[in-house]
Amino acid sequence: MKRRNTQPKHKLAVIGDSLSQGFNNGGIYRTDLNFPALLAECWEPAPSFNQPRFTAQAGIPLNLEMLLRGLSDEYGESIEWDEYLPALSYLYSTLRRVKRYWEGEMKPLNRPKQTSPYHNQSVWGFAMNDAWMVTEHLSRRFIETQPETYSIFDMLPDHAMYVTASLVLNPTFNQRFGHSTQVDNIQQLQEDGGIENLIVTMGHNNIIGAVSDLKFVFSTDDDLEDFPSKRDYTVYRPEHFEREYRKLAEKVNAIGAEQIITQTIPYVTIPPVTRGVNADKSRHGHTGYFDYYTRFWIWDEDFNPDKHPHLTKEQAISLDQHVDEYNVIIREIAEEYGWIVVPLNRYLSGFARRRLGGKLRIPFPENFVQAMNKHPMTDHLFEDPKNPKFSTDYLRINHDSGKVYKGGIFSLDGIHPTTTGYGLIAHLYKKTMEEHGITFDKPLNWNHIISNDTLVTDPPYLLVELRGLLRFLSLDRQQKLSIAGNGLLNQLMKIFSARDPGG
Repeated sequence: MKRRNTQPKHKLAVIGDSLSQGFNNGGIYRTDLNFPALLAECWEPAPSFNQPRFTAQAGIPLNLEMLLRGLSDEYGESIEWDEYLPALSYLYSTLRRVKRYWEGEMKPLNRPKQTSPYHNQSVWGFAMNDAWMVTEHLSRRFIETQPETYSIFDMLPDHAMYVTASLVLNPTFNQRFGHSTQVDNIQQLQEDGGIENLIVTMGHNNIIGAVSDLKFVFSTDDDLEDFPSKRDYTVYRPEHFEREYRKLAEKVNAIGAEQIITQTIPYVTIPPVTRGVNADKSRHGHTGYFDYYTRFWIWDEDFNPDKHPHLTKEQAISLDQHVDEYNVIIREIAEEYGWIVVPLNRYLSGFARRRLGGKLRIPFPENFVQAMNKHPMTDHLFEDPKNPKFSTDYLRINHDSGKVYKGGIFSLDGIHPTTTGYGLIAHLYKKTMEEHGITFDKPLNWNHIISNDTLVTDPPYLLVELRGLLRFLSLDRQQKLSIAGNGLLNQLMKIFSARDPGG
């Protein structure tokens, strides 16, 4: 931490990944609702906090909420059997349009006044070493040398992370910033008047692949130096994590921001991107770890460990133990440099109802509870006046009312928070920063946050179809080819129309 004789020009800046960029529902869309932006609004007057918005085509690489809303606009509250074929055609045409837009000729963002780097240097998918390795120039070169694929089997943008990185690191494609990394850009802001508060959220992507890919592959020494496309790991070895985090800390600390705020990494077994299943298919009253962790669209009665990808209980426990080791490293290094550590892991773990036997370990913020009670689409979520039924479960809506009855913290991709979830993260950051002497002028605007969380307050009724849709979108090329001989459209429509039986 370094003090200046004058007030820094930049109140808040960020080096981060998807969590600080505001990724949810499968993509980057409204970055104005990410937790750093919500924090910035708590100062008066609100400071300048520049960041790109990816509202074109409702985001990149995919916006599952908007995709379902489009289907709802076309077909109403349900898709009947005679509408399956046109519904599939709509799905393909929409995804093809999104893909063609983001894979077309790279266009700079229309920000002629953006002559300096963004305050929010967050890029989804970035691991720690990407903060000082990946540039717009390298991203563009990767995009140009890797051909796009256009077919029924490849519906999502091929190079979405690199497109995003290019538009964050160098939005106007100015040659001056073509070779700048996240760290370089933040250093530029420091030299342009100084930074008061610098948030650093890195490290999640050094282990999240274990649950998104359902593979346990340790990092090698080569992974520390390779470009992202060449890495094969899903779990960083603790010694690699320490080496990389220390290198990150050295580079970040050298920037000279007055305050640096980082966070612990949440357990990757808590987000509902995986579904816990016991060998005997029991679920009632279960707490703690399950025997297996598989895809969240594979229900208990369908799960076969010989057929479906999964992690074992032992692997899940090992993942959490690795996160514990990472967080010890983060705290020790942060203490060395005098950084503030936000206890995000402990906070999120306190909302994991299933693991905790149905009881919360940490109370919700009072202002959040009041705003939830006042909103007509969330006031039904209360077991008692102070305890909303908000949890880390996968989002579920009631077939009759169309309202949420379970989940709410995580979005449709099963990994990233909803807008309300980001609000809870902003609350924890604000509370922790205040405990360390950083002052704010206003509370979080929970009415604004909840009203803008349309997934929770106005969920598309077709969410009852989501299990089948996500299952289809998650099939790899070989799996799609394997069903072609059995009548591709019929098979895909059967998958798409699968009803959510509950659970």
